[in-house]
Amino acid sequence: MSSHYEFKPINVGRWLIWSLFAMLLGVIPWLFTSSLSITILSQMGIAIIACLSYNMLLGQGGMLSFGHAVYTGLGSYLAMHALNSITDGSLPIPVSAVPLVGGLAGMGFALLFGYVTTRKSGTTFAMITLGVGELVFAMSLMIPEFFGGEGGVSGNRVTGSAFMGITYGPPIQVYYLIAVYTFLAVAAMFAFTRTPLGRMLNAVRDNPERVEFVGYNTQRIRYMAFIIAGFFAGISGGLGTLNFEIVTAEVVGAGRSGAYLLFTFLGGATFFFGPIIGAVLMVLAFVLFSEFTKAWLLYLGLIFLFMVMYAPGGVASLIMMNLRLAMFGFLRRLWVSYLALAVTALVTLSGAAAMIEMVYHLQLNSALGSELMFMWIRLDSKGLNSWFGSLFVLATGLGLFEACRRQFAKEWGQIQEDIEKEIKRRELL
Repeated sequence: MSSHYEFKPINVGRWLIWSLFAMLLGVIPWLFTSSLSITILSQMGIAIIACLSYNMLLGQGGMLSFGHAVYTGLGSYLAMHALNSITDGSLPIPVSAVPLVGGLAGMGFALLFGYVTTRKSGTTFAMITLGVGELVFAMSLMIPEFFGGEGGVSGNRVTGSAFMGITYGPPIQVYYLIAVYTFLAVAAMFAFTRTPLGRMLNAVRDNPERVEFVGYNTQRIRYMAFIIAGFFAGISGGLGTLNFEIVTAEVVGAGRSGAYLLFTFLGGATFFFGPIIGAVLMVLAFVLFSEFTKAWLLYLGLIFLFMVMYAPGGVASLIMMNLRLAMFGFLRRLWVSYLALAVTALVTLSGAAAMIEMVYHLQLNSALGSELMFMWIRLDSKGLNSWFGSLFVLATGLGLFEACRRQFAKEWGQIQEDIEKEIKRRELL
């Protein structure tokens, strides 16, 4: 009996993408050199791991969780206690291993809580995770010996002897540690999607009855995925500990869990790279957008509503749809429509935003007078002209946007028909 070896061809595209990802993580702090930029980039790396770990539940397993911050937050707390133990000399591990302590903590708590939560699926699972999240948040205020009460627990990452000059004092050193963990965690979570467990998790999401019929235990599959997601969530929390050097009860709160859900969905839960986009948007929204307006949460809610109604696949689905058009050479036929939609949408948003800002000014800043600056225009929140002008801009923008949208829908439908014809033509060749 003769044997032979079979070699699979190298996936050049995949190697190229991962190489570019690693290069981007290494080069980007040299393009954005300010302290604020380094801080934002570090937070993006932490958020990427957290959102991808959450998507392991939501996008890959169909498990809607309202308490994912429990595992990132408890990972942060255990990592902080580990950091303090390193400082007083009772824990002989390097500071760079602290995120792994957070990962093991997240895995341990997922092992504990997941045994209960994954016994159910669907809405029941979601409600149990919500209850667990509220329970942990309440405990964070009831057990100050561990959680530090309202003041939280703080530490110092600059501890122990320096290794090759690395003390983790400068933010750039912390960023590169986060970048290394981010790359390894993203690669590991992508590899998970290609494993038999990852494939079965997708099957449990799509058709659990059929999975049970062929002999697999769906609860065990959900449980194992839950534990793995908890590990990566804990790593994210441990990195957050080193970045901020303080952990408060907010890290296990419902607001943090809601942010993971909202931005993972906005990025695109059905695509692996969608949560990465969502994580970047989350940091930009919390760090930058919140500085421009007090109504940023209202705008965020409106964007979420719009995406749910018109693009439920998130930003990633929009990118993939247009890549499909580009592959067939039809994208250039839509650039005029895209430009018209963008301009009319901007006009509509300008009118709506002006009215929102005037309402917020009347409610929160009335003591400063009735006037405010909006997009380099002085508005009078108590003046009829400002309200009428904003309403006119809003109505005009809506009318023009609707006309452009109908024209775009017509062109889009025609292009989809042309693509189907092209596919059939290529199949006949």
